[in-house]
Amino acid sequence: MLLTISDITTGYGPTIVNRGVSLTLATREIVTVLGPNGAGKSTLLRTLAGLVKPRSGSVIFDGADVTGQAPDVMAKRGMVLVPEGRRIFTDMTVEENLRLGAYTRRDGDAIDADVKTMESFFPILAVKRRDKGGSLSGGQQQMLAIARGLMARPRILLLDEPSLGLSPLLVKEIQGIILDIGERFGASVLLVEQNAGLALSVASRGYLMQNGRIATSGPIEELRDMSLMRELYLGGVAG
Repeated sequence: MLLTISDITTGYGPTIVNRGVSLTLATREIVTVLGPNGAGKSTLLRTLAGLVKPRSGSVIFDGADVTGQAPDVMAKRGMVLVPEGRRIFTDMTVEENLRLGAYTRRDGDAIDADVKTMESFFPILAVKRRDKGGSLSGGQQQMLAIARGLMARPRILLLDEPSLGLSPLLVKEIQGIILDIGERFGASVLLVEQNAGLALSVASRGYLMQNGRIATSGPIEELRDMSLMRELYLGGVAG
C-alpha cells in the first residue's frame, strides 16, 4: 500500500478528535472518508498533511514512517492538502497562485511546463491567467485550488470538501476532474466530501467515520447499501 494509517489518535488541546483511526490507500486509488459533521474527517487530512501532530499511532507513506513530520516535509514527500474553503491567495494572480503550489520544487523549467499543463487541464485558468484570484467565481477558485495542489506533483492529493458551495453543474465538472487525476497525474486521492453522491461516484472504497472513529469501511457498492450509511450520512446529515 502507498499509505497505511494505523490507530491514529489526534486532537486539539484537551479535545480528542480522531480515535484509533486506521485506513489504507493504494497507488492511483481514490478513497473517500464520509461521515456527519464533527466526525473528525478534516482533522484526519490535516494530520496527514503535517498540520496536526498525532498523539499516538503511525503513518507509513511509501514504506517510510512519516508520523508527525512537518507540513513542508510532507509536501516534499508528495502528500499535498487542498483545504476546505479553497484558501487561494485572493490578491495574487491565477498564475502566481499556481507557482506557489510548486514552492517545494527547484526545477524551474519543469514548473513552467506544469503551469501550461494545468492551464490545459483547467482551460478557464488559462483565460484568467492574469486575473486576481479573488475575482474568480467559486467554481473557478476550486479549480485553481486543485491545480495549485497538483503543481506540487503529489503522490497523494488530500481533497477536503471540493464541492462545497458549488452548483450541481460545477459539481459534475469537479467529479470529472477527480476521476482524471490518477490517469493524468499518477496521483492517489483521499477525498473528504459532504456531497455523498459525488464521493460515491468517484471512489472505489470508502470509510464511514462516526465520533472520531471508523464505524465501517468497504467497497463503495457495499457502503451504499448499508443502513448505517443511510442513517448517518445519506439521510441528510452533512459531513
